[in-house]
Amino acid sequence: MSGHSKWATTKHKKAIIDSRRAKSFAKLIKNIEVAARMGGPDLAGNPGLELAVTKAKKTSVPNDNIDRAIKRGAGLTGEVVDYTEIMYEARGPQGSALLIECLTDNKNRAASEVRLAISRNGGTIADPGSVSYLFARKGVVTLPKNGLSEDDVLMAVLDAGAEEVKDNGETFEIHSEPGDLQAIRDALKEAGIEYDTDEVEFVPSMQVELDVDGARKFLKLADALEDLDDVQNVYSNADLSDEVQAALESE
Repeated sequence: MSGHSKWATTKHKKAIIDSRRAKSFAKLIKNIEVAARMGGPDLAGNPGLELAVTKAKKTSVPNDNIDRAIKRGAGLTGEVVDYTEIMYEARGPQGSALLIECLTDNKNRAASEVRLAISRNGGTIADPGSVSYLFARKGVVTLPKNGLSEDDVLMAVLDAGAEEVKDNGETFEIHSEPGDLQAIRDALKEAGIEYDTDEVEFVPSMQVELDVDGARKFLKLADALEDLDDVQNVYSNADLSDEVQAALESE
C-alpha cells in the first residue's frame, strides 16, 4: 500500500512477514520478466532491467530466481511471458480513493478478482478517470532520518530536481518528476545518504483523514486487494492520524 501518510511506514514494517515476503518476491520477479521482455537480458543495455534487478536484490530475492526471471522474460527458455498493465479505480470508506495497479497474463481473471475483493470489502468500483485525477505520477524516495534534518536532505537533492521533502515521522520522503528519479538517487549517493526505497508511484494531491471505523474498513479493503496475485500496487489518499493508529493497535 502506498498512501504517503504516517501509517504507511508502520504498515511497511508489519509487511515483513513470510507471506508478504513471498508476495513481494513474486511482484519483483514479474517486474524483471517484463523489463527483460521489453529491453532484452543485458543489464548494461537495459536500464529498466537493471533497476528491477537492483530492487529484487535489495529485497533479498535469490540470485537464481533473478537469473531465471531474466531468461524467461527475454524468451531464452522457450516460455512466453506476456503481461498486461491495467489500472482499476475504486472508492473506499468515507470518500477515500484507491488506484489498483495490476500486471496480469489474464485480464478477465484480474478484473473478476479485483471487483470481487472491492465489493466484498465495502468498496465500490469507480468509473475510469473519476479517481485517477486525484493522483499525480511522481518519483518517490524514502529514507530513514538517521540524524538528518529536512534541510540536510533538501540541500542534497534540490539541484537534482527534487520538488519537496516530506517529514513522515520516522522517515523522509522525497518527491520529484519520474524522469528525475535517477538524478535524485545519484545525488543521495554522492552525499553519502542511504535510502530505503525508490519508486515511481501515484501520489495523492490531497488526503482524506479517516476515523477509527473508516480506517478499520479501509485496511481490510486494502489488504484484500494487496493479497491478489495480479495486483502490483495499491495507491490511496487515505490518511490515518496518530490517534487512529493508536486506537487500532490497541484493539
